[in-house]
Amino acid sequence: MSWQSEVDELNQRRKWADEMGGAERVDRQRERGHLNVRERITGVVDPDSFREVGKLAGGGVYKDGVLTGVKPASYVMGLAEIEGRPVAIGGEDTTIGGGTYQGGMRRKGGQGGFVDDLALDYKIPLIRLIDGFGGSAGSAKSKGYSVLPGHSQAPKQIFVELLGQVPVVGAVLGIAAGGPAGRAVMSHFSVMVKDKTQIFAAGPAVVERGVGGVLTKEQLGGYKVAVDRAGTIHNAVDSEEDAFAMIRRYLSYMPQNIWKLPPRTACDDPVDRCEDALLDIVPRDRRKPYNMRKLISLVVDRGSVFEIQPTYGRAAITVFARMNGRVVGIIANNPMVGGAVDAKAARKQTHFVDLCDCFHIPILFFVDVPGFAIGEAAESDAVLVEGMRLQYAQMQASVPITSVIIRRCFGMAGAAMTDYNNLDFKIAWPSAEWGSLPIEGGVVAAFRRDIANSPDPAKRTKELEDEMREFSSPFLTAEAFGVEDIIDPRETRPYLCKFVDAMQERLEQGLGPKLKSGVRP
Repeated sequence: MSWQSEVDELNQRRKWADEMGGAERVDRQRERGHLNVRERITGVVDPDSFREVGKLAGGGVYKDGVLTGVKPASYVMGLAEIEGRPVAIGGEDTTIGGGTYQGGMRRKGGQGGFVDDLALDYKIPLIRLIDGFGGSAGSAKSKGYSVLPGHSQAPKQIFVELLGQVPVVGAVLGIAAGGPAGRAVMSHFSVMVKDKTQIFAAGPAVVERGVGGVLTKEQLGGYKVAVDRAGTIHNAVDSEEDAFAMIRRYLSYMPQNIWKLPPRTACDDPVDRCEDALLDIVPRDRRKPYNMRKLISLVVDRGSVFEIQPTYGRAAITVFARMNGRVVGIIANNPMVGGAVDAKAARKQTHFVDLCDCFHIPILFFVDVPGFAIGEAAESDAVLVEGMRLQYAQMQASVPITSVIIRRCFGMAGAAMTDYNNLDFKIAWPSAEWGSLPIEGGVVAAFRRDIANSPDPAKRTKELEDEMREFSSPFLTAEAFGVEDIIDPRETRPYLCKFVDAMQERLEQGLGPKLKSGVRP
């Protein structure tokens, strides 16, 4: 006896699920300039690699006991591949109830969702395609009672375990409010689409009712707020397709989980490449800026730079790149905006240090820092607190750290860019200088009385600065082995490639979770 009738029903149910909220709602989604969740998943993963899970979930529509249709659950998820590597992926279907979860015995995604469990249990990356409002005030009426925040029929929360074991990516592709917004933030890396997506704790209607004032969604949570000013989301792109490409590229630098090293790629860029442009990229006039991003690109494997948070905390530059095909994390100061570490730059660096340490990615510091930002605004922004949190994170990191001192390395901010708890490996360019304070400000602070009692304070200040500058040569520090090496700037790539290759044994010994105690300041 055949089971063909049941298989026919199965196929019909799958067909109804593919229709999502119906042609009219799908068309409306496209008219707003958005893809639907199935198109999004297809755009991210390898062709024909998506195996959906839970496609039959939803509510059947019956007439006289006969099934006439199905309203699918408002979440689509499953197993797929990116560059041949398994990933768990899912997202809200906003053509069904605006993507709001409707209930059931077990969630497919979101709070307590199966897709999160899949990623954690299989130890594979998790991709969240976020477009939803989270909970609804109307759910209490349908349930007959109000649910305590953070709880459901499946109350287990595994955010901490996920963030400590597998790469998690959040892409804001529409509205992210409430729970979906929280899940976007609970990611190692997040991206949103300019002018078409927004993220906030609560939308304009709730804001107007709760605190007054009329704001648009863009004013409240567009990319200029969420990415550039607040740093809530890491990167912004021009289209959903760009977001998909960025997700794939980001994951190419990540291991599958914390028990593996990041994948090494084939490298056709000569390890011994020495760029003449590095010899004069740093101006002799220490007040003049230069392009640190260009400097980095001349050192790492060609075309391998992937920058995180380029528009937030702009005094610091954080990028993934490759050296001889091996993944490295680079933290550099940005002399184009002064280089002094403000609160946002420190916060950005702290996140990046944690990210690299979690996934066994060695850190290269490219140092040109005059110190922490100073002044009333900097102090009001708690630059000292954020700066010490950065130093705490750096001191807890167990991955190999190498500091390349390009120009300035002063004060506590300079200390946060050296690895004095482990190998403490520092190399410098001839243009480097360091100390507790830059000579100009340091002389005024250290010799205040001498200068004040001088008949010509300006002349005496200049004399003292010239005197102190005699001791600032990096070669004097190298003579004392206070810095491990001074190199020709053109040698930077071959020098670093040699040591990045050598540190792989150390990285393999450190695989697994990083247990960290204490309380950050």
